[in-house]
Amino acid sequence: MSSASDELIIARNPEQGSTLPYLVRIPLGTNGIVLKVRDTWPRTTKIYCHRAAEWPDTPEILEQHPVRSVTKRGGAIDLVLDRARENRSQFVLTRARGREVIFWQSRRTTKQARPNVALPTARAHGQVLDIVIDSGERYSYNFSHQQATTTKRRLPVGDYAVFDGDDLVAAVERKSIEDLAGSLLGGTLTYQLADLAGRHRGAVVVEARYSAVFAQEHVAGSSLAEAIAEAQVRFPNVPIVFCDNRKLAQEWTYRWLGAALHEWRLNKGTEPVVETLAGPSATAADIRAWARDNDLDVPAKGRIPNDIRRAFDARNG
Repeated sequence: MSSASDELIIARNPEQGSTLPYLVRIPLGTNGIVLKVRDTWPRTTKIYCHRAAEWPDTPEILEQHPVRSVTKRGGAIDLVLDRARENRSQFVLTRARGREVIFWQSRRTTKQARPNVALPTARAHGQVLDIVIDSGERYSYNFSHQQATTTKRRLPVGDYAVFDGDDLVAAVERKSIEDLAGSLLGGTLTYQLADLAGRHRGAVVVEARYSAVFAQEHVAGSSLAEAIAEAQVRFPNVPIVFCDNRKLAQEWTYRWLGAALHEWRLNKGTEPVVETLAGPSATAADIRAWARDNDLDVPAKGRIPNDIRRAFDARNG
């Protein structure tokens, strides 16, 4: 028989008025890890968690489950229970806006949060973008999958932007769903939207599905949905786009910035002209063959490095 020290224990949260009605004790470390949680298992969606000060002296225990294994790897705790169903889950520990954020997810909810899609590697409107990242942006996108270079400096608006010379052409403000709720209902996002609206192009990208609007812990879904709708009516030229997850939000940001820069240059009449004598666009195999002929190090498979592509593009001077 297992002891309490190697069991996952779920109890009722004795804190009055808490929106997280349960306590979970994870058997890890000397005294375990105690979290306040919304539900007893992540069945349909990931569960927001918050650290509890301590395990109560006389807890009202609701469930006890023997643990087969519990391991901590970086910012994740993998938990396997000794039961046939609903036995594998993971606690993800991260930080957002300077505070700890914890989610409890299962294989099912992780799969729902990460759609099985293969992102393209083609350039945005045929160009390698130079994306400027705001120096205050923590855990920023690196655009390693996209055809882009990045630099960091303080931006007057947004978290990611593209420039044409000294002109800020387009800017994107990135939001988690929690940050969207807090900044929109708190009023700070209204000022950001007004600033974005004053630029040639501005947008807000949210790292969540729209359905997440109605699954917030401390915000009524109807209130947040109304605030989003009002913001879009008030600033119709600044889209608020929901992109399932961080990976897709980064891809959308890259494509949107590329489209905005392309439109800007078309209107100015400065869009680079593709060399018509070069024939059809080069394939990855063509670029690899050229690189090998010129003694450049290029991987046999996968994404071609940006410096190789730039050298290929500039091969004729």
